[in-house]
Amino acid sequence: MNRQKPDEPQEIRYTMTTKIWGYATGMLGISIPLAAITESPLIPLAVVVGTAISTAAVWGAFGKTTPPISAPQLKQLEERLANLETIVSYEEDNTLKAKIQKLKSTMD
Repeated sequence: MNRQKPDEPQEIRYTMTTKIWGYATGMLGISIPLAAITESPLIPLAVVVGTAISTAAVWGAFGKTTPPISAPQLKQLEERLANLETIVSYEEDNTLKAKIQKLKSTMD
């Protein structure tokens, strides 16, 4: 018998699908009485549709394989991330300074 390793995508798919539908069962248990009270089937229908979309997303996302990142690509990504963090922190600093100046001017 050919057993897959637990870290392979196929096993993750089954695990995630089980969790999604397990939560959906609980949500349906809550939403069906609510639907009876409101006389509208929208809540249970939304649960089923959302669960189906989530399941499709899990099976689609884990079905794709991506090539491994090489060391130079990883270094480029790290440098780019560092640059973006610098840009964001600089812009946040300027925004904060502008807000402080605005508060000072309103207090005067």
